[in-house]
Amino acid sequence: MLRLLPILPLMALFQCGGDETVAAYGAADRVWTLQEIDGRPLGANVTLTLPEPGQIAGKAPCNSYSGTLDAPYPWFEVKDLIATRAACPELEAEGTYFAALMVMTQSEVSGDILVLRNEAGNEMVFKAAE
Repeated sequence: MLRLLPILPLMALFQCGGDETVAAYGAADRVWTLQEIDGRPLGANVTLTLPEPGQIAGKAPCNSYSGTLDAPYPWFEVKDLIATRAACPELEAEGTYFAALMVMTQSEVSGDILVLRNEAGNEMVFKAAE
């Protein structure tokens, strides 16, 4: 038992370094395509990916975006969201998407479906691209 005591702090360090975000629970290594926001289609193509631990990225209707994601699953919180600045006819839909994404607080992965939601009852549904 005494031989294990010096090793225990090192073991704790290695266990704390893992990804605890939604990516580690089935959402990584996939391209998620937005299906609906609050039960309605957005009417524009949107993707979401989790390219690295703690990162979120994707393509909104007009621009590429990225940000940080560090809330442990099932919580969801996007920080430091940045996007390119191109204009296009779907700019209003893009604003709707970003506004919805920023207020999501929970995530759930079930097979090829990713659901983001918040306490107010808002919901975003994504499907894994094939």
